[in-house]
Amino acid sequence: MQQTRLDTGRIRAARRVIDPVFLDTPLYRCEALEAGLGCAVSVKLETANPVRSFKGRGTELVAGLLAGSGSQAVVCASAGNLGQALAWSGRGRGLDVTVVASRFATAAKLDRIRALGATLELVDGDHELARERAAMIAHYDGIRLLEDSLDIETCEGAATIGLELVDAAPSFDTVLIALGGGALATGIGHVLKAMAPEVEVICVQPLGAPAMTLSWRERRVVTTDSADTIADGVAGRRPIPAVLDDLLLVADDAVLVREASIIAGMRMLLDHAGLVVEPSAALGIAAILEDRDRFAGRHVVTIVCGSNVDVDAYHRWVGGTAPGRRS
Repeated sequence: MQQTRLDTGRIRAARRVIDPVFLDTPLYRCEALEAGLGCAVSVKLETANPVRSFKGRGTELVAGLLAGSGSQAVVCASAGNLGQALAWSGRGRGLDVTVVASRFATAAKLDRIRALGATLELVDGDHELARERAAMIAHYDGIRLLEDSLDIETCEGAATIGLELVDAAPSFDTVLIALGGGALATGIGHVLKAMAPEVEVICVQPLGAPAMTLSWRERRVVTTDSADTIADGVAGRRPIPAVLDDLLLVADDAVLVREASIIAGMRMLLDHAGLVVEPSAALGIAAILEDRDRFAGRHVVTIVCGSNVDVDAYHRWVGGTAPGRRS
C-alpha cells in the first residue's frame, strides 16, 4: 500500500494514551437487521462512551499532547461532536477549550459543549464559517488550532477502531463508514488496508453534502456552495487536500445516499437494534437500503458513529409510519 500520513505504530501506541472508556466498543452481529437488508450485518457501536461519538478517541490524543507540552488552550470548529469530545478531554487535563460552531447546529450538542465547561462561540453561518473563525481565534490568541481530519491525531485516534475490527477477527468482508471531513474513513481505512486488505472499504455521504465523495471520484478537491442534509456531522463543503490524498489510498468506493434512506436507516436501527442514532450514524444502513443487490450475501460492518441528536427533530424524522412499522 502507498503511504498515507498515518502510521500503524503510532496508532497502536495511541491505545495506551486514550482513556479506556473510549476503547473496545461493542462489535456484534445484529441479526434483527438482516431480514430487511438481505445481508449479514455487524454493528460497531461508537456511541457507548461519555460523549456518545467516536471523536473522543482523537481528542484524547490531542489533549494529552497539549498537556504534556505545557499548552493551556486550544480552539476548534465543530458541528457538535468534536467540540463535546475536546471539551471532555480538555476538562480532564486542565485545558482551556474554545469551540466555534454554527448557531444552527443541533441544540443538544451545543448544550452539552457548554455543560462540559468549554467556551462556545456561535457564528451566523455554516461549519465552514466556523472553521474560518476558529483559525482566526487561534492566530490572534496564539493558541493551538485543532483541525479535525487535518490534524493527524484525529485520524489516528479514529484508526484505533480499525485495530479493534481486525483484532476481533470476524468474517466480515465490507465496512461502511460515514464520510465527512475524512478522519473516520481514513483512519479505519488505513488500518484495514494495512492489516486486512481483502475487506472492502466503502464511504457513505449524503447527496445533500457530497463534496468529499465528488472529490474522491474526480481525484481532486471539489468544493460545493452549500450543504443541505439532516446529517449535520458530515455536512462539510471544502475537503482538505491532504485528507483527500489519504482517502484516495484507502477507500475502495464512495457512495451518496438520499435523505429518505438516512431516515429509513435511523428507523431500522431503532426498531430492530434498539439504537437511537444521529443521521450520520445511519449512513451505512442507508447505503445497503439503496443497493441491496450489491450487498446480498455479504457480511457488512457498519460504524454507528454518533448518537447526539435533538430529541424533537429525532421524533419528527422517525415518528412517522414507515413500511413495516406500526403507528
